[in-house]
Amino acid sequence: MGQIKIFGIKKELHPIREKISKILSECMFEAFQFPKEKKAHRFIYIDEDSFFYFEGRTSKHTIIEINAFEGRSIEAKKKLYQLIFEKFEKELQISAMDVEITIFETPMHNWGIRGKSGNELMLNYKVNI
Repeated sequence: MGQIKIFGIKKELHPIREKISKILSECMFEAFQFPKEKKAHRFIYIDEDSFFYFEGRTSKHTIIEINAFEGRSIEAKKKLYQLIFEKFEKELQISAMDVEITIFETPMHNWGIRGKSGNELMLNYKVNI
C-alpha cells in the first residue's frame, strides 16, 4: 500500500498537479514495482505567506511524503528518490534542491484497508523488493 502527500505553494503546485501525479506513479512503479492503477495522491496547498523554506530554495519547493508498507530495500528507496529528482527536473523544471522526499514505513498490520488488517490482504504486488 502507498499513499502520497504532496505539499507546496498553491499557485505553483495546483497547475501541475496532474503531471506530478503521473510522475510519482511512474516512479513508484519503476522503483517499488507498485501497480500502475494504485494511486492515492493528496495535494496539500499552502499559501505563500505560510510556507517557510531554507535559503536557496524557490517558490517551487515541494515536499513529498510517502506512507507505505515496510519492506522495500535501501536500494529501492534510493532508486525512487533518484527517479523523482530526475523527472521533476526534466519534466517540471523543479530542481532537486527544491524537492524533499520522506518515506514513512509501517508494518502491514498497522494499516486498516478494505475492512481488514493490511497483513490479511491479498496483494497483487510484492512489498519486499
